[in-house]
Amino acid sequence: MQRAWKGKTPRRPALKKTNNVEKDPVGVYCRIRPLGAEDEECCVEMISSSTIQLHAPDGLKANRNGEYKETQYSFTKVFGINTGQMELFEDVARPLVEDLIQCKNGLLFTYGVTGSGKTYTMTGSPGEGGLLPRSLDMLFNSIGPFQAKRFVFKPDDKNGIDIQSQVDALLERQKRDSQQSVPKTPSSRQKADLEFADMITPEESRKSKNIDEDCSYSVFVSYVEIYNNYIYDLLEDAQFDSVRPKPPQSRILREDQNHNMYVAGCTEVEVKSTEEAFEVFWKGQKKRRIANTQLNRESSRSHSVFTVKLAQAPLDADGDYILQDKNQVNVSQLCLVDLAGSERTSRTRAEGSRLREAGNINQSLMTLRTCMEILRENQMCGTNKMVPYRDSKVTHLFKNYFDGEGKVKMIVCVNPKADDYEETVLVMRFAEMTQEVEVARPVDRPIYHLAAGRRHRNQAFKDELSRRLEERGGPVNGGDSALMNQLIESLPALPPCELVDPTDDQTLPRLIEVLEQRHRIRQMMTEQVTHTANKVKFMLQQFDSQMSSKDTFVHDQQSKLNEKEKVILNQKTEIERLEKKSKTLEYKIDILQKTTEMYEQDKRSLQQELEGQEQMLQKELSERRRMEQRMQGVVTDTKLKWEKECERRVNAKQLEMQNKLWVKDEKLKQLKAIVTENSSGGSFPPEPPKKPERPSRERDHTMPQKRSASPTALPGDVFKTRGGGQAVQFTDIETLKQECPTAPSRKRRSGSDEGPAQTEDIENRAPVGGTSSSNGYQKRRRP
Repeated sequence: MQRAWKGKTPRRPALKKTNNVEKDPVGVYCRIRPLGAEDEECCVEMISSSTIQLHAPDGLKANRNGEYKETQYSFTKVFGINTGQMELFEDVARPLVEDLIQCKNGLLFTYGVTGSGKTYTMTGSPGEGGLLPRSLDMLFNSIGPFQAKRFVFKPDDKNGIDIQSQVDALLERQKRDSQQSVPKTPSSRQKADLEFADMITPEESRKSKNIDEDCSYSVFVSYVEIYNNYIYDLLEDAQFDSVRPKPPQSRILREDQNHNMYVAGCTEVEVKSTEEAFEVFWKGQKKRRIANTQLNRESSRSHSVFTVKLAQAPLDADGDYILQDKNQVNVSQLCLVDLAGSERTSRTRAEGSRLREAGNINQSLMTLRTCMEILRENQMCGTNKMVPYRDSKVTHLFKNYFDGEGKVKMIVCVNPKADDYEETVLVMRFAEMTQEVEVARPVDRPIYHLAAGRRHRNQAFKDELSRRLEERGGPVNGGDSALMNQLIESLPALPPCELVDPTDDQTLPRLIEVLEQRHRIRQMMTEQVTHTANKVKFMLQQFDSQMSSKDTFVHDQQSKLNEKEKVILNQKTEIERLEKKSKTLEYKIDILQKTTEMYEQDKRSLQQELEGQEQMLQKELSERRRMEQRMQGVVTDTKLKWEKECERRVNAKQLEMQNKLWVKDEKLKQLKAIVTENSSGGSFPPEPPKKPERPSRERDHTMPQKRSASPTALPGDVFKTRGGGQAVQFTDIETLKQECPTAPSRKRRSGSDEGPAQTEDIENRAPVGGTSSSNGYQKRRRP
C-alpha cells in the first residue's frame, strides 16, 4: 500500500497483514504497431477493445507439419494500429499523473519484442509526443502557478527531501549563479531542443483539476539506464578528458531507512517547466546506449528509467511562506521505464558485445517473469515463497512497487508481422500471467489541519491593500514617502533660524519653543501610534485566539469526522463482508432447497412406489385368500368326492369278495358232494344241491360283511359261512388251471394263515374234465 511521503520515501506497511487492504490487479494494456509493408503477412488480429487473436503464419505451419490453433488474449484495453498518442495517454498515463499530484506513487513500463514500438510509445516523435513528454506537460500545467522557488526543496542524497528557508534558498541561488564553471540547468525561458519543441500542440495540453492551491510544489527528475545489469547515471556531468577518457561509473542500489530502494548518488535536477524537463531528458537520452541490429536500426541496448519526483509542502497559516516542518513535506514519484526488447541471437546474428548485451537483456526479462510468477503463486495459492528480486537490478529497483508502494501499469507493444510470431506468443503469455498479480491500492493523501484557502485569502489581502493605498493617493511604491510628507506638514512650521546679531536672544528661544512643541506633538503621535498598535495587536491576538479556537474546533471536528469515516469504512467493510456471507448463505440455501426438492421428489416417488407395492401386495394377499378359499372348497369337494369314491369302492370290493366267497362255497359244496358220493358208493343218487341265495346288495350296503371263521380253526375243520354254506379250513390250496399251448405256466399260490376269507380269487378257471358254465364257474375281474 502506498503512503504519503513525509520528507522521505514512504514507509511500507507493517509486516502484519490485514484483510481490509484493497488490491487492484496490474493494469496491462496492449498496443499494436502498424506493419512495415502492406503486403507483409499479419499474425495479430484485434477482436474487440480488450481482446486480440494470434494466427500462426503459414510458413510456421509448413515447417512444423501441423495446424496451430488460434489463441486469444485479453487485456485491460487494446489499442489498434490507428490509435494516437493522445488517446493512449488519456487511458494509461493520465491517471498516474493525477495520482502523482495526490501523493501516490506510480510505475509505468513498456514491454515487448525488439522493434515493437516501445521507445516510440514512451518518447514519441516531433508532432507525436509520447507518454513521457505528455505526462510532464500535464504536471507543469497543473502546478505551474504554485511552484516554490528554486532550492527551497533540496534532495538530501538519502532518497529524501529537505526544506530550506527563503534566505538559505536565496543564498543557494546566488551561489549557483556565481559559479559559472558549473553548468546550470536550462532556464524555462530558453528555447527547448528542436526535436521536442513541437511534440505537443496547445490543443492537446491537459491540466489536473484536483490541485491543492494551499501547497507549494517542486519537481525533480532523474534519468538512469541499466546496461549489462549495471546502473549508470545519464545526467552525470563528467569532465571529458581527451587524453585518458574515463568510463562512466556505475551506481549501486541502496535501501533507505523506510526499506525503499533508490540509486545512490544519482543526479536529481530541479526543473520548473516542461521545456526545461524536456531538455534535461534529451541530455540523458543522447547518452543512452543504442545500436544497429538485424531487426532494429536503433535498438535499445539497455533499460532506461526516467523518474519524476514531486515534492509538496503546505503553506503557513498566513498563506505567505512554506511551512518550515520537514515532517509536512510529501514526496511522490512516477517512474517511466522503457525496457529493452527481448530478442533471439539466431535472428539478430549478434556477436561479441552485442551478444553479451542480448544475453543480459533476456536474463533480466526472464527474472522479471519469474518474479511475476512467484507473486501470482503466493497470492493465488497462499504460499510464502521468496521472490528473487535481487537476481536483477530491474526487479530489485522496483520491488517496492510490487510489494504495495504504488500503482503498476504495463504496456505490451506488439509487432504483428509473422516473423515475430513465436516471440509474440511468449510476450502474450507473460502479459496474461501479469494481469493476475494484484498490488495494494494506494491510500489517499493526508489532510493538513490548517484552514483551506490560505493562499487565496493572502492574495486577496495583498490586492485589497494595494487598492486602498492607491485610493489614498500616489502609487503603491511611493506610499511610504507621501505618508511621511503628510506627517511632516501636520507639524508646526519652523521659524526663521538665521542669526544676524550675536545679541539676538529671540530667535533661539522661538526655535527651541517650536522644537519642543514638535517634540510634544511627536510624543503624542508616538503614544497614539503605540496605543493604536497595542490595540491592533490586542485585536490581532484576539483574532489569533479566535482563529486558534476555531482551528482547534475544526481540528476536533476533523478528528471526529475521521473517526466517523473510519467507523463508516469499517461498517462498509462489515456490510460488504456480511453481503458476501449473505450471498454465500443464499447460494447454500438455494443448493439445500434444490437438494431438498430432489429428496422430496425421491421421497414421493418412493412413497408412490411403496404404495404401488403395498397395493400389489394387498392384491396378491386378497388373491391368495381367494385362492386359499377356492382351494379349500376344491379340497373339501375332492375330499367328499374321494370319500364317496372310497366308500363306493369299499362296498364294491366287499360285494366282490362276498361274490367270490359264494362262488368258493359253491365249489366246495360241489366238491363235498363229489367226495360224499364217492365214499357212499352211490346207492342212491344224490340230491341236487340247493342253490344258495345270493346275498342282496342292500344288505351289503347296510351291514358290513364279517368273517365267521374262528380264529382258532384248525386245518381240516368245517365251519358255516355267512351265506348259509359250509367251508373247510385247508392248510394249502392247489389250483388247477387249463392252459393253452402258448399260455404261461401254472402258478402256485399259497394261502395265508388268516383263513379262507383271504384266499386268492380264481379267474378264468375251469374244473378238470368240465367247463365253467356247466359246473357253475363265473369269470370275475378285480376292480
